[in-house]
This record gives sequence, C-alpha cells and structure tokens, in this order.
Amino acid sequence: MAFWLMKSEPDTWSWDQQVKKGVEPWSGVRNHAAAGHLRAMAKGDKAFFYHSNEGREIVGIVEIVKTAYPDPTDETGKFVCVDVRADKAFKKPVTLAQIKADKNLAGMALIKFSRLSVQPVTESEWHYINKLGGL
Repeated sequence: MAFWLMKSEPDTWSWDQQVKKGVEPWSGVRNHAAAGHLRAMAKGDKAFFYHSNEGREIVGIVEIVKTAYPDPTDETGKFVCVDVRADKAFKKPVTLAQIKADKNLAGMALIKFSRLSVQPVTESEWHYINKLGGL
C-alpha cells in the first residue's frame, strides 16, 4: 500500500462533503506531476485529506476505491481522476504550522512542494501524522 496527500479547498470540496457523499471522483487536477501521482495510485491506497488555503490542515483519511481513469471534467482528455471514499476523520486536525515546526517532518513533500495538490507521503510520515491526529 502507498500513502498520499490530496489537497482540496474546503469552500470547493470539504471533508464534511466527502463524508456525506461517500464515494466521489477526485477530479480537476491539472498539474502533470500531480496527475502522475493519481496514475500511480492503487485500489486500497490511503491518502490524507488536506484542507488547503482555508484551514491548511489534514482533517482525515480517504481510501482510493477506483484507480485512474479519464477525468470527465477535462476537455483536453490529458488528465485523470480517481475515486475516493472517506475512511477516518482525525480526532484533531494536523496543521501545516505543526508540520513545518516538526523536525521529524522536515523532508515531507507538503513542505518541499507546497503547491502540488497530490503528493506522496512516506510510511514513517504517515504513521507519525496519524498519531498527531489522534488515530
């Protein structure tokens, strides 16, 4: 299993909306590096659900339930999406400020590639952040 982080602006698509909807396509990604990460995802992989812009915090975990397929919102046909399902909510959100201040997370892609909307997370980062989030 691989681990990921997926960013969403909460005023566009929030954790609460994801939970309520159940399974939903993660569409609208228009960065080639981020799209490459979507293509690399396997069914059963897990991803942190990160509220970007407003909040700037990891609020939960989603599971990849359908691997990459053509993004129906992309008129060019170049980009893909995956389907995700809400798995677990964090007991307490893990903020970007916490992550930046923690030397154990200094190498995290969220810090190094801050604008990338879909990014890998190492296994050690995954377990560490889950503990910070109360899971």
